Amino acid sequence: MRPKALVSLLQSVEHQTLYPNDILVVDGSLNDETKQILKQNRFKNVKYYSVGSVHRGLTKQRNYGIKRVPDSTDIICFLDDDIILIPDYFEQLIATYTQKQDALAVGGYITNEVNWEPSDNQDRPSKFYYDGFMRNEPQRFKVRRKFGLLPDVPPGYMPSFSHGRSISFLPPSGKIYEVEQLMGGVSSYKKSVFEQMSFSEYFIGYGLYEDADFSLRLSKLGKLYINTKAQLEHHHNSSGRPDVFKYGKMVLRNGWYVWRVKYTKPDMTSTLKWHATSLLLTLIRFTNIVTSQNKKAALLETFGRVVGWWSLLFNKPKLEQ
Repeated sequence: MRPKALVSLLQSVEHQTLYPNDILVVDGSLNDETKQILKQNRFKNVKYYSVGSVHRGLTKQRNYGIKRVPDSTDIICFLDDDIILIPDYFEQLIATYTQKQDALAVGGYITNEVNWEPSDNQDRPSKFYYDGFMRNEPQRFKVRRKFGLLPDVPPGYMPSFSHGRSISFLPPSGKIYEVEQLMGGVSSYKKSVFEQMSFSEYFIGYGLYEDADFSLRLSKLGKLYINTKAQLEHHHNSSGRPDVFKYGKMVLRNGWYVWRVKYTKPDMTSTLKWHATSLLLTLIRFTNIVTSQNKKAALLETFGRVVGWWSLLFNKPKLEQ
């Protein structure tokens, strides 16, 4: 349901120094606007598939596309449609598999969402420091620090009580970092991975945290990396996203799900910390009713989080075996 964003993405693909052998567009739109805009804007190697309700939804559409990838393919890359690629994105991404021959998956690096600076080596609580760089510490982590709930693992890894630091906390150092979580919309995998695994259809529709689920399961089988030279921009497009109440529910329920994918039997301390962090983050979102411009959205998302949290007492998500 984002035809203009898709065209912008494909225009950035046109300028790649390494062009894809095949580009599969799996369209779950409820109209034919995407189909029509691709007829008006022709791109090399594009194959278009329109899917109905049986295959609609992020993870279902990915699984659908994987089955239609040519046998000659070695690497499958996934891109969300609100992405703009730097010209050597694919060249840098694919080269990682040569540099790291044990890699099962490699993720790209978003450049336009965080402002990084060289480290001042002062260790200020207002800053997050990593590998010679620093960035502003988000408010939620400042508050978590006060309660002893900061993550105890590097970015891209899941702490024992979940709620870790995402890939956006890795700096633009030009290095390749080993991780256990990738961002689904800027990821790539060896095709052989999909002989053993598929994306979970528990994450219906929008699929919040489906990337964490898949990469956490995959990290049990081998190595995953982020190449900070494989760069792109993410231009957030709100079209096609769920309403904020449903989103709030997914934050809690899907968050619980991926935590238990990594830690099937967490100890009591980790369980208490998971709930304490969930409570703290919900309270922080509640304060946005006063501090943010979109007060209604903050209120509805807070209600969604509360409903999602209480639902875990009576109806926990069923983990796939």
